[in-house]
Amino acid sequence: MTWVALTLLAFALGVVAQIRTRSALVNPTLIATVVVAAVLLVTGTPYGTYQAQVRPVSFLLGPAVVALAVPLYRLRALLAREWRALALGGLTGTLVGVGADTGLAHLLGLSEAAQRSLSTAPATSPVALQLAPLTGAPPVLAATLAVLSGLVGALVLPPVLTRLGVRHPLARGVAIGSVAHGVGTARAREEGEQTGAASSIGMGLAALLVTLVVALTR
Repeated sequence: MTWVALTLLAFALGVVAQIRTRSALVNPTLIATVVVAAVLLVTGTPYGTYQAQVRPVSFLLGPAVVALAVPLYRLRALLAREWRALALGGLTGTLVGVGADTGLAHLLGLSEAAQRSLSTAPATSPVALQLAPLTGAPPVLAATLAVLSGLVGALVLPPVLTRLGVRHPLARGVAIGSVAHGVGTARAREEGEQTGAASSIGMGLAALLVTLVVALTR
């Protein structure tokens, strides 16, 4: 229970820091990740030990993802009217994300394992974990890079969209969700229910498209 308590405490610390600073850059997930990773390194604890102990918390990710569908039901009429724009935006955002991740990996000369892991990074981490045996990527690395991809997207994408003048909640949401999946959707919900619902759609389309690409290219 020590690692469960530490993980929850680190996330609570991040929430408090975000409330006090009122900055989107102070992300609770990022703070919790940095704190837990630092403690793992200092104590020399293998990741497998940590993963086994926090399994009860990991199990809650499933219900949490399902809960993201609640706004979809509430806004079903609006989303049904805009399904063409949402589908086009989600698919385009996912392809851009896949292209950026794979292109950057080649440009930086990363290892083959890292390149394969990054190819599924736009999908949410549970999907990336399941696709790892098909791509030949190390499962832990694939899941970790998916989480990091989500964190970076959740931090960088909202201000970039604002700078580009993208202010429509559905456009912002589907862009964030298709690139930053679950972490981004949590960030998008802070902007409003419409943004969060569109982000959920973007996340789902990204998972579907990445899975399809892997299935067709394996």
